[in-house]
Parts: sequence; structure tokens; C-alpha cells
Amino acid sequence: MAAPSLVLASASPRRRRLVAWLGLPVAVSVADVDEDLTAPLPPDALACSVAADKALAVRGRGATGLVLAFDTIVIDRGQVLGKPADRDDARRMLHALSGGVHEVITGAAILPPGAAQPDVFAVTTPVTMLSLPETTIEAWVGGEECLGCAGAYNIEHHLASVADDECFQNVAGLPLCHLFAELASGRAGEIPPGLTKPVDRCERALGRRCLLGRRLCAEGS
Repeated sequence: MAAPSLVLASASPRRRRLVAWLGLPVAVSVADVDEDLTAPLPPDALACSVAADKALAVRGRGATGLVLAFDTIVIDRGQVLGKPADRDDARRMLHALSGGVHEVITGAAILPPGAAQPDVFAVTTPVTMLSLPETTIEAWVGGEECLGCAGAYNIEHHLASVADDECFQNVAGLPLCHLFAELASGRAGEIPPGLTKPVDRCERALGRRCLLGRRLCAEGS
């Protein structure tokens, strides 16, 4: 078995599944950092700062591969929403988001072996939330997943939608084709051997053609 060439600084099963679509061996090392969302930074810089902290924390524990770290936040009418503190907080977030349009920002950090600081970038995606009836909110809040998601929801459960020319996976927690393009460009260090375009896998999973993903993957070739 090939040694992992990527180290994912996340316990998220969604991120683990998406990173695997890059065609590279992946190891997981959970980053235990304080996700402080109160720093006086623009939202994209805030998400990148937390992602960078995660990457550096995993490197500090001895990870030797190329470390990938991410942080996802929700912006609703200028307010930053991270993971809910408890079920009442999750309920409050879902009521606030219901029936409206908000933004999801994922900050990404790529820390190559030997680098002192990670390469960072952020992707912003407009999201339309369904008008959620009270029964739907209570059913979702009653589960466990709401507490681990920014904004208290997981787009894969069809509570919200994005346009066909936007990045669905960015809302799920990882801007997959943007990540491929960054790795393939060499800006973040040596291009990992075996790196594979993920757009076909993503399209099959979503059941639709992704114009954004195809453009990004073509640019990264």
C-alpha cells in the first residue's frame, strides 16, 4: 500500500470522502484548535486564518506529508455563523437562515513538507435555504449532525441549494475543484504525483454537469 501523500487535518467524513476523489493516498490527523470566529478580520481572511492554524497544529504533531486543512463559516446578513454551541443555538440559526440567501465561505490551507507557513485561499458560495417548516427544523435539530456543521445544516441533506455554476462541495466543507487547481498549479509546492481531476466523480455524485468545476480543472491541467 502506498504511503499517504496527503494529511487531512479534519475528522469530517465528508471532507475525507471528497479529498479521496483527488486520487491520492490520504491520512487523517484531527486538528485540535480553538476555532475563534471573533477575530476582527474579513470573513474570508478569518476562515483562512483558522484553516492555517489547523494545518500548523497538525504539522506540529509530526505530520510529514502535504497537510490540507479547511474551515467553513456561514455569513448571514453580515453575521458570522460557525458550528452551533448547542441545540438551541442550532435551532436559532436554522430559523434565521430559513427561506433566505446566505454565503458559505471555506478557507483552505495547504502546507507542503518543509514549508514554514501554508498557502491559503478562500472560496465563497451563495446558498439558497429552503423555507423550513418547524417539523423539519425540529427533526434536524434532534439529530447529531447539526452540531458539527457551520450554520447547523449539511447541504447534502437537501436543506439548501446552490446554482449550477457554483461549487456545491464548497458548502459541504471543501472546495474540491479549486483545491485541485491550486495543487496542480504548483503554487503550493511540488505537484503530488498521481493527482487526479475530481470533476467527473463530483458530477456523478451530484447528477449534473458542473461548468465551474470543468473550467477550474481545465485551468489546473
